[in-house]
Amino acid sequence: MFLSLLRICLLSSFYFLAITTSVSQSPKKPNIILFLVDDMGLMDTSVPFLTDAKGNPKSYSLNKWYQTPNMKRLADLGTRFSTFYAQSVCSPSRASLITGQNAARHKTTQWINPDENNRGNLGPKEWNWKGISKTDTTILPILLQKQGYETIYVGKAHFGPFGSFGESPLNLGYTVNIGGTAIGHPGSYFGKDNYAQKMKDGRLRQQVPNLENYHQTDTFLTDALTIEAKREINKAAANKKPFFLQIAHYAVHTPFTFDPAFKGHYMNDTLRNVEAQKFASMVEGMDNSLGLIMNELEKLGIADNTIIFFLGDNGSDAPLGPEHLVSSSAPLRGKKGTHYEGGMRIPFIASWAKPQRNNQWQKKMPIKQGAIQTQLGTIMDIYPTILDLLDIKNPMGHSIDGTSLAVNLVGNQNVLKPKTFLMHFPHDHRSKYFTSYRNGNWKIIYHYFPELNPANTRFELFNLLADPYENSNLAQKMPQKLKQMFNLMSKQLENEGALYPNDEKGNICKPIFRQ
Repeated sequence: MFLSLLRICLLSSFYFLAITTSVSQSPKKPNIILFLVDDMGLMDTSVPFLTDAKGNPKSYSLNKWYQTPNMKRLADLGTRFSTFYAQSVCSPSRASLITGQNAARHKTTQWINPDENNRGNLGPKEWNWKGISKTDTTILPILLQKQGYETIYVGKAHFGPFGSFGESPLNLGYTVNIGGTAIGHPGSYFGKDNYAQKMKDGRLRQQVPNLENYHQTDTFLTDALTIEAKREINKAAANKKPFFLQIAHYAVHTPFTFDPAFKGHYMNDTLRNVEAQKFASMVEGMDNSLGLIMNELEKLGIADNTIIFFLGDNGSDAPLGPEHLVSSSAPLRGKKGTHYEGGMRIPFIASWAKPQRNNQWQKKMPIKQGAIQTQLGTIMDIYPTILDLLDIKNPMGHSIDGTSLAVNLVGNQNVLKPKTFLMHFPHDHRSKYFTSYRNGNWKIIYHYFPELNPANTRFELFNLLADPYENSNLAQKMPQKLKQMFNLMSKQLENEGALYPNDEKGNICKPIFRQ
């Protein structure tokens, strides 16, 4: 309790731009917040996202381990999805979020090493290592800036390597950038370390930029980013400008570090290892940030005119067990970087910060309160949902792989929405050189080099309705279904212009159906 009170005082002491009077008149357009959490999987929360056979939320042991009361607060105000997909690593998801395109199409199919091309020994040479480029004029912040929005970026970017156009969010349509650069994780979460790792020769590595005011202080990185986000919200509100805020926390990525304010909540559980305790405290610190931002919207009188999309960027990386088994995402199998459900299922909540029936924008896109939506959604759906809300036409020539969630958010199933998700990963990582494709209740996984797959097989086939935890590979038992799913997967890969891995001789390895 003492540490929590200390944190509140600390936030207040740094927060010198606070506006004490409410904004009397809402902007004409709604404010939009994308609250993105790095490496947060579906089960890294006390809010249950998985459902029983009747579609009701079902709690599991990990939901009892984590403490995320503000996620619950947001979920009670809006709608959460039980089945929501992202790419299995971060950079592809972040590109998909602001383009509405699948990774196979925009071709950033691997996390971006900021210093060197990390395609892997057999990865496609043409993959989009440089990330978002100068020619990408159809990305979300650029479209919103044209609509009069203040476009604010706070936190981890990871859109391109050092020296590339995508290195800085300021090149991508954001008018403010605090903390965003090429790095994928901080050197340190502590202000005392200047949010960097100090090398033996004195150089600083993996430093989070634009936070010099917090250097040599006791401010945890999650807190510093929250303070800055609140500051920018206040600026926009004072100027009566609608804002688009993308707050992308570095938490809960490594290095796993105790968040001091919440460390005591997890130390007594001797069943969890120390690294897992650190991870859980970081989750709660992120949740505290969400609550503080929601409180600020209320204080400024703009909560009813602000829509929040809360999500992770890939499956969980919680240090709870083996990567290909049931561990970090239990009862789901796998974790970040794998081809199983735990590698690509994420939490997703959409809500107005303060439901108000008379608000014109809430009338246009109503969101059912306290609801759980069981229809499949993807990270590509957020882009067209925002365009739908604002009546922005999709730019000519720009392909969108997502579908607006408006029908789902009101509590209905969208019969026109595809029931598919393609996860294409032609690189080396925890799972190596694979394509995963879901269609309805069926899922196929194609391994380009089966000898590099822990299961030592080219095909895996699962019925996720009967076997949601991917325990029974039906590839040998159901050859006709396997061939059908293979053909559907191959067709979508071709439609999206996918790039394929190469064998050791340099030959391009397109999927081939041979058992």
